[in-house]
Amino acid sequence: MKIWLILGIVWLTWLGAAAPTNSVPPPASAPPIKVVPPSPVREFRAVWIASVGNSCWPSKPGLTTAQQKAELLAILDRAQALKLNAVIFQIRPACDALYESKLEPWSEYLTGVQGRAPAPYYDPLAYAIQEAHKRGLELHAWFNPFRAHFAPAVSPIAGTHISKTHPEYVRSYDKLLWLDPGDPAVHDYTLRVTLDVLKRYDVDGIHFDDYFYPYPVTNKWGNIPFPDNPTWARYGQSSGLSRDDWRRRNVDQFINQIYHNIKAEKPWVKFGISPFGIWRPGYPATIKGMDPYTNLYADSLKWLNQGWCDYFAPQLYWAIQPPKTSFSTLLDWWNVQNVRHRNVWVGINSLNVGPNWQPEEILNQIALTRHYPNPGHIHWSAMALMRNGALDNALLAQCYNQPALIPASPWLNPTSPPPPKLSVSVWKSYYHLSWTSNGKEPVNNWVLQWREKGAWNTQILPANRPVADINHVNPDAISLRAVSRTGMLSEPAVWQPGK
Repeated sequence: MKIWLILGIVWLTWLGAAAPTNSVPPPASAPPIKVVPPSPVREFRAVWIASVGNSCWPSKPGLTTAQQKAELLAILDRAQALKLNAVIFQIRPACDALYESKLEPWSEYLTGVQGRAPAPYYDPLAYAIQEAHKRGLELHAWFNPFRAHFAPAVSPIAGTHISKTHPEYVRSYDKLLWLDPGDPAVHDYTLRVTLDVLKRYDVDGIHFDDYFYPYPVTNKWGNIPFPDNPTWARYGQSSGLSRDDWRRRNVDQFINQIYHNIKAEKPWVKFGISPFGIWRPGYPATIKGMDPYTNLYADSLKWLNQGWCDYFAPQLYWAIQPPKTSFSTLLDWWNVQNVRHRNVWVGINSLNVGPNWQPEEILNQIALTRHYPNPGHIHWSAMALMRNGALDNALLAQCYNQPALIPASPWLNPTSPPPPKLSVSVWKSYYHLSWTSNGKEPVNNWVLQWREKGAWNTQILPANRPVADINHVNPDAISLRAVSRTGMLSEPAVWQPGK
């Protein structure tokens, strides 16, 4: 046995010595070329849908449920056709509700009678969210925090209205009723109303406009003072602040309180504010106009600098010229002030096209916003886009020829979702795609892209869309990415023919 073992070792040694010394291993196969789709266009494209005074929707009080739904769908369809990606829907114009609420009465702008529900019954906010999301549109619920009653009235005030149940919260100013921002109980009440919507509805944003203390009304002696003597005597005189500074502090505290309560409940929901477009006259030096710091007690620059909002939408409703209210000057100034890198998405006065402006004014304003990171704009208002006119055509042809993804808000959650699981079935030039999410968190959108002859095509699809078809094409790569609710983009799931 030992002899055979020795002979075997000798034989193997001889074979090793006989092998050629210059042999090389076979070449390894080249690594596959990684397909990297281009980043989608990022831009917030939104429109305000105002209900106060029936200015946008419904077009008049007392429409049937079917008529109300048809009008709302027409606005959402137009937003989708223009490649917008969000609507800002006014649901609480004056301590009333365009949704089912146990806290405030049904709005008179729906049925013509405050406190009367639509019949046949439906919930306009739930319906609007459902239909907006079907179309890949975010829906931001727009509240007026302190206005309690608007004039002229359509109907008598309901017995469940705050002016009846808590008249001590309410002040009469000119022809309006106003919640007193100096009363901590008012803050708590408005917060409760806001969080009620946040908890019960799948909104993508909470939005406040420029009304905090009311715009001043004047008489021959000057501005009529806001009648807050009771709260000033109870809370303000001992504060060590002037009355103006105390009022500003009231608004500051309320904004801070709202923001942090939203984040505690649903961190991904964006909070946006659209203040008057000028912080103060003289900032920058050429700017003139009303001073909301002294007239509305709104220190909007502070809210931006403190990061008490996720997007900031100053209402820049003026033209690029003249200099005293120049759109471009104010746009640049606000972006320079954005030290916390929130999203600055400005309001533009699209309703002024026709009466005073040509469409080019709006096109040029949108072009200017694109010089800044994470651009965006909001059209005032939906009615400007429902005319089937020159502005609509110009927007489609020159501004919105590509879909856009809403810019991310990484301070809310910087985590990217995992890439989805993508399946592709092919028959001739017909490609059927289906996919599922690989993550635990809900997605906000899907970004579908395919490459043909070196050119990429992009579609942004709603979250509830699990399939898509691509017809009459011959792509050499198909990519699908998930988008989180804070706008973060996943790595692509890529399909290539034969791989």
